[in-house]
Amino acid sequence: MSTAINGFDNASLFAPPPENKAQDELGQEDFFTLMIAQFQNQDPFEPMDNGEFLGQLAQFSTVSGIDSLNSGFDDLSGALRDEQALQASNLVGRTVLAVSDSAFYNGESSVNGALELSASGFVQIDITDASGQLVQRLDLGQQPAGQARFAWDGRMSDGEMADSGEYRLSARVVRGQEVESLATLVEGRVDSVTLGQFGGSMALNLEGGGSLALAQVYQITRD
Repeated sequence: MSTAINGFDNASLFAPPPENKAQDELGQEDFFTLMIAQFQNQDPFEPMDNGEFLGQLAQFSTVSGIDSLNSGFDDLSGALRDEQALQASNLVGRTVLAVSDSAFYNGESSVNGALELSASGFVQIDITDASGQLVQRLDLGQQPAGQARFAWDGRMSDGEMADSGEYRLSARVVRGQEVESLATLVEGRVDSVTLGQFGGSMALNLEGGGSLALAQVYQITRD
């Protein structure tokens, strides 16, 4: 039963008792207590083998080392997340080229991008809607090795303007009888950053709509 002193319950004047450790957890002190008890109760005519003793010590050291390693990885992971967030925030307001096979058309601005060619060839880009229907085919003609730029103004093959939304991009280069698929790089201006959207990665939200992961950024083109 507690009593009140100057209007306060004297039970509140003392720190709470330490929390009890979970019954299924053993620390270093518990390990050595058990080992000493093992020494004290061993058969003097059949003492514990040195190899067995060293094996127990090695096992405990391994478990302790793994715990320390896991703790170190947690700290490293947190530091990497902070660094990634800083990098992503520095991209706000800048235009980037990102590796992506899709692009968001907002109904007004053109979809701009680029391709990287290892050798010259005839380049085509197919633009399809969510149902897989071909909307437009861009013929870039013969392109030299290096970076080839492209732009889609939203116009479909029938001359009508496409609805706003996300569209798939599929590029290829033709060299004689050989056809090679190309990765598409989509251009966008970073409007804001969302933390932890793509499986814990930073998400770059693009001006006009759409988003991409920080890891997709291939090139920062301009401010």
